[in-house]
This record gives sequence, structure tokens and C-alpha cells, in this order.
Amino acid sequence: MMALRKDTTETNGLPPLRGRVTLNAPLAPFTWFRAGGSAEALIRPADADDLCAFLRALPSDIPVHVIGACSNLIVRDGGLPGVTIRLARGFSTIATDPTGVIAGAAALDLTVAEHAAAAGLAGLEFLSGIPGSIGGAVAMNAGAYGGDMAGTLDWAEVVTRTGELRRLSAADLAMTYRHAALPAGAVVVRVRLRATPGAPLLIASRMADIKAAREASQPVRARTGGSTFRNPTPAESSCKAWELIDAAGCRGLTRGGAQVSEKHCNFLINTGTATAADIEGLGEEVRRRVLAVSGVSLHWEIRRIGLQAGKPEIVA
Repeated sequence: MMALRKDTTETNGLPPLRGRVTLNAPLAPFTWFRAGGSAEALIRPADADDLCAFLRALPSDIPVHVIGACSNLIVRDGGLPGVTIRLARGFSTIATDPTGVIAGAAALDLTVAEHAAAAGLAGLEFLSGIPGSIGGAVAMNAGAYGGDMAGTLDWAEVVTRTGELRRLSAADLAMTYRHAALPAGAVVVRVRLRATPGAPLLIASRMADIKAAREASQPVRARTGGSTFRNPTPAESSCKAWELIDAAGCRGLTRGGAQVSEKHCNFLINTGTATAADIEGLGEEVRRRVLAVSGVSLHWEIRRIGLQAGKPEIVA
């Protein structure tokens, strides 16, 4: 992995940081799959100013990766070269006002929904059904249960790869299905979400319904990365991704320690011994079988980053 310049210091010549720097940091404990390699340098900045100064001084040829709650992520077994940024306590504050919520990017989606509910703010209940953090939700325009970030985002503050703090509107981000046009290398650090006054009991009831529906239909207690593939567009297919996967005979399919969930076949799970290559290889086999049966090419919703430790095998 040798992306950083090597010298005799503990931080390999990286710019100063008030936060934490950990070299050769295992990332599997952070990921919901509990699989994958290490970060060459894991950076946890103290706050946005710390991150700005660090990126401003970081040579432009050093790769930068950003991870959040790692709920929708495969870190490949060869790990991440260069610098990996993970936002922590300095980016998790949440504040409400009469018409919305301002939240740090590290705040969990569920926690933001709970703060909004406690303040009698409606419209953000859908976040309670999305595992992950607010920064990641913006980056992929996360959505579920009738809502998405594009419909509620007022603005997002980002730190660019060159260390500039910028505020971007939802229009600036040109959000489409599971996509936001963030500047290359930008890190979401804070957002404002619109909401409307509502009855706390009705808001709580809606969130309870979402929790019950999620637990009934998804393998929420398994080591999983959430929804694996995006639903096809209407022009591609009238079926949802899970229906295509089921029709291709992939429910319960295994590769090493990875398995297509029996409960919801658009979820991959680590049964206990899966490598990242097992999980990604199984996903690619699902894509191959769906294409062969239906003619539809599924697109990954789970983000896959890092270096392969070896070539993924094809499931027999």
C-alpha cells in the first residue's frame, strides 16, 4: 500500500493535526460487514478548521478516502492507501430550530430523526429507517419510506480537497436517485434539513411503524451493508432489485462466508468468516445471474473502496 511519503516520524510526514492520526489502522471493526483491510493512515480531525488546515497542507498526489458510519460500505481486503478521513465527536452535534435541524455529518441518521421528533418537527421520520450517518446520507442522497435527502436538504457544508470550507445548496448538488454531485474529494461536515411543525405523538408513531417494517423485512441483526443494489429505473425494468435477484435464483446463494440474505435478497450478509472479497465476489455473481436471466444490469448501491488482496472468484 505505500502511498504516503516515508520518513522517520510517527505520522510519515503528514501535516499537523489536532485530532488523531493512526497508522495501519484496521477498518473491519468500523464496517457493518466486519470485514476488510486497513487504512494506511486513519485521520480523525478535531473539527472543521482542523480538517481544512490538514487538507490544505496535504500534498495533492496523496489519495484521500472518506468513511462515515461504514453501514453501506465494503473496504476491500488490500486496504486503503494514503489518507482515510473519519469524522467523529467534533462533527456530531445536532441543533433544532422552528423549521429544521442543523446536524454535524457524523451524527447518525436515527439520532437526527429522534432529535427532530423530540422538537415536534415532522418530515424527517424516514431517516430513522436508514442506517448510517448524515454525511453519508447526503453523499448518496439516501432515501427510504417515502423520503430522501433531496426532498429535505437545505444546504450542506463541505471541506474541499484543497481545504476550503464551502456551503452548497441542494440545487448545487444536483441530487438524483442515490447520487449527489459533490466536488471531487469533498468531505461533508455539516447540513441543514428542512422540517415542519408536527404532533410529537404522530411523529413517534410514524417512526415506530418504520422500525417495525424494517425489522420485519430486513436482516437488521446480521452483519450486512444494507441494500446492495439500486432499484432499476422504470425504463430498465418494472421490477425492484430484490425481485430480479429472487427470480434469478440467488436467494440464499453463498460464497465463502458471505450469503445472499434469505430474509431480503437485496442484502448480503457476513455469516461470520467472510472476507471483503467474498462479499464483493458474491455481489458480482448476483449481478451476472440477474443479467443472464432478465437482461437487467444491476448497479451497486453499496460503495466499494480500496485495493483487492486477490482476484475475486466466481461462484460455481
